[in-house]
Amino acid sequence: MALTIDLAGRVALVTGGARGIGRGISEVLLEAGATVVTCGRSEATPPEGATHRLCDVRDADSVEALVAGVVADHGRLDLVVNNAGGAPYAMAATASPRFHDKIVGLNLTAALLVSQVANRVMQAQDGGGSIVNISSVSSKRASPGTAAYGAAKAGLDALTTSLAQEWGPRVRVNAVDVGLVRTPDSADHYGGDDTVAAIERTIPAGRMADVREIGQVVAFLASDLSSYVSGAHVACHGGGEQPVFLYIAQHQSPQGEQK
Repeated sequence: MALTIDLAGRVALVTGGARGIGRGISEVLLEAGATVVTCGRSEATPPEGATHRLCDVRDADSVEALVAGVVADHGRLDLVVNNAGGAPYAMAATASPRFHDKIVGLNLTAALLVSQVANRVMQAQDGGGSIVNISSVSSKRASPGTAAYGAAKAGLDALTTSLAQEWGPRVRVNAVDVGLVRTPDSADHYGGDDTVAAIERTIPAGRMADVREIGQVVAFLASDLSSYVSGAHVACHGGGEQPVFLYIAQHQSPQGEQK
């Protein structure tokens, strides 16, 4: 019998699930049969078949209303994907305290708030539930220019492990440590298509991830195929980042001229 991911009958909440990586996650979950609700601070058009709710995931009252609304509409909540996050480039020496608070709040505290409220529902329902935190390779390496973001993602990985121990066996909690991903904004973000291509040459897989590939990892972690996986940090980075000194050495000619 072929192994398949079947999420039919399960209700999933994907924060930030109408755009970018979150949209790719939502699309894959829908195709696996899940009922999907996305949320964000502004109105957005989710993938066909999903519904969208307004919520500031950094605000406890807003999160309470969000989860209560999902349960009222669908009767249960089986999966939460804490995807909302991100950070603009800002050097730590000059960024304001308020900036750092906002970045940590969005990338760490918000995931704890959403997970805490969802856990109460999952602990009380048949079948428990699953929480997947979308983390980053920045959690495990230096993140100059986005220091608060990297620190928050490191905290998210630590939070994942702690919650898995506190909330098992009824609720499994895992993280996906995401590397570079192609989105419609990639060229603008990295400075053009040529720069994106040059970056992709440094990745062992030879390219950035497609947003749906992140969704496929999430779908696995939400499914019965991963029933014994909890407290894990799944690397989804195409093989990782090559050390700079090796990249430079490999791209220099014997005379020291860059290839």
